[in-house]
Amino acid sequence: MKRWLRYGSLLIAVLFASVTVEPAFSYADAPYHGYTENTHGDRVHSINGYFYERSIEGVELESGPLNAPEDIFVGSDDSLYIVDTGNSRILHLTEDGKLIKVMGAEEGKGKLNEPKGVFVTGDGTVYAADTKNQRIVIYSADGTYQKEFAKPESPLLGASFSYSPSKLLVDKRGYMFVVSDGNTQGLIQIDPNGQFRGFYGANHIGFSWSRLFVRMLATDEQKAKLATTKPLEFSNAVQDKEGFIYTTTLGTETNQVKRLSPVGVDTLNPGVKVYGDQSFDSIPAFIDITVDENGVMTALDLMNSKVYQYDKLGTLLFVFGGLGEQNGLFVTPSSIAQSSKGTIYVVDKGRNRVDLFRTTPFADTVHEASKLYVDGRYEEAEGLWQQVLQQNGNFDLAYFAIGKSLYKAQRYQEAMSYFKLAGARGEYSDAFYEYRKEWIREYFAWISGGIIVLFLFLRYLLPRMMRKMLRGFRAYSKKEKHPLPQPHSDRTMKGGQAK
Repeated sequence: MKRWLRYGSLLIAVLFASVTVEPAFSYADAPYHGYTENTHGDRVHSINGYFYERSIEGVELESGPLNAPEDIFVGSDDSLYIVDTGNSRILHLTEDGKLIKVMGAEEGKGKLNEPKGVFVTGDGTVYAADTKNQRIVIYSADGTYQKEFAKPESPLLGASFSYSPSKLLVDKRGYMFVVSDGNTQGLIQIDPNGQFRGFYGANHIGFSWSRLFVRMLATDEQKAKLATTKPLEFSNAVQDKEGFIYTTTLGTETNQVKRLSPVGVDTLNPGVKVYGDQSFDSIPAFIDITVDENGVMTALDLMNSKVYQYDKLGTLLFVFGGLGEQNGLFVTPSSIAQSSKGTIYVVDKGRNRVDLFRTTPFADTVHEASKLYVDGRYEEAEGLWQQVLQQNGNFDLAYFAIGKSLYKAQRYQEAMSYFKLAGARGEYSDAFYEYRKEWIREYFAWISGGIIVLFLFLRYLLPRMMRKMLRGFRAYSKKEKHPLPQPHSDRTMKGGQAK
């Protein structure tokens, strides 16, 4: 009877836990399965970090449906700027999707021709990459045409340089950094007056064993063709609040995402890093990226139609999306942006709409813990990481972060166990080294005393004992060889008579 009561109590506890842990909304209908990576780069199941909420298709707006949208920008007030490429216009919507104004659709100098990119400054000034017209158009906050910048003139560009601006960003100085289709020399820097100021952060041609092997066997003509190999072009660029520029690159297997310093040096990838999912027959094709105020990077992969989110250090947090026509999947994704509240907008060019995704409670906990962890506030983050592990025991970053917290608190033995669970060999070795030093310090007096006692024993007592034993052994041996004479009986008797 007691056993059945115990089983019943356990069942009730499990059911209660499932009710209390499960959020108010269900993620069972999500057409994708969340996952992350362990320290070996293998996929491990994870709770979904984002769920699909709704879509903006334009049919609900007086401006009409979207047509092959290419880009989206979220303003400082969380309003939306959608580049409706097929309709050659830019729509400005409120956060909840109501139309504010349309730019570039009317005849005149401000009329756009299949634009592909947009950027909006803090004061509401709109910069549009008018791709087919080969120019950048600037509108005021109320949508009025102000001016344009055509192809900049410079001997460094040359007469044959093709200028097709597709994406752009504007820094605090008013300098424009432009992605031009077909340009492999880096981002084009243009000052507020429209003057060319050079190329910025160009990709480099990496070392290739196959290219070296071909060069060894190639003819002079083939070698000449190899010499003309150009670096890959950027597909997009955004800037964070600290002034770093993040770029995405198509057609490469490694370092597809970069964080460029003011001098154009990649500060995100000290070595070789692979972003996204790779297979034998395909490589990721990142076409856009968004960065929040905490440095969390969310990149959009055209090849797999997935969204990958990384923390500021480049550790994978969440993956969602995929190829398909269900809500939450994409046909031909083209752009991604994020609001100050964490809402992610994904432009699906193939379905003529913009999809909205919200964070799950699990993602909110991970984001809060990640922020503290990246800032070096390990002890404050430890409790949040414990909450993460209670919901998902496969989250290796949580084990690693807790290990960091314990290590900083000089609880090295406990840190070792968490680093072991995280598969962090280097950090485990560091913790073991410190634990060994701590153990030696704690027992140093006993160890030293034991060594001294052992030394005295070996130096003085043991030799003395050995000498004493040796003398005893020699005396015994001598006695065996020369026994003492036995007293005679008559002598004993005389002694008795005398008595």
